[in-house]
Amino acid sequence: MKAPLLNANGEKVDMIELPEEIFGVKPKKAVLWEVVRMYQANRRRGTHKTKARGELAYSTAKLFPQKGLGRARHGSRSANIFVGGYKAFGPKPRDYSYSVPKKVKRLALKMALSDRAMNRRVLVMEKVDFETPKTKNMVGLVGKIGLDNKKVVFLLNSPNKNVYLSGRNIPRVDVKLAKDVNAMDILNFDYVVIEKDGIETLKERLA
Repeated sequence: MKAPLLNANGEKVDMIELPEEIFGVKPKKAVLWEVVRMYQANRRRGTHKTKARGELAYSTAKLFPQKGLGRARHGSRSANIFVGGYKAFGPKPRDYSYSVPKKVKRLALKMALSDRAMNRRVLVMEKVDFETPKTKNMVGLVGKIGLDNKKVVFLLNSPNKNVYLSGRNIPRVDVKLAKDVNAMDILNFDYVVIEKDGIETLKERLA
């Protein structure tokens, strides 16, 4: 598996061999689905709630006489069949988070990277860096690479404030660290641009 090697200006200078153990794994939808589902569930706050019958500020007086009107008998305005009443079996605050084995998460990341590599959507840059933090720097770099109007994630080997600030205002661009990226981060974007040193970081992490 090979990918284009770009210099700091976004110009292609060579082809680089990608590690087979990371970029050559056959993707499996079931594994990717399970891991993405976990990440999405763990993001849920779970603060949804509806009021129970005893929490409504209504009078407890009987609405109308029990007998004589020919209507169904009712004893409380807070009953769930009335507008403004409580919701039967409504949602309560709960924790949606769960975990999957670390091996499965690592495997899913390999599969996501492999899928992008197999579709020729992985590019390697010698270094991603800007002298000043400006959005137009990132827009210009993405244009030079030829990924205008594409969703691109940059994987850096080490934190770079200028690169992060330059890309944070662009909806279709994101900047991540190679040591922190997960499968859902990769699957959310069409193209992956990784620093050359970041490949070694991935190898150490996923070995």
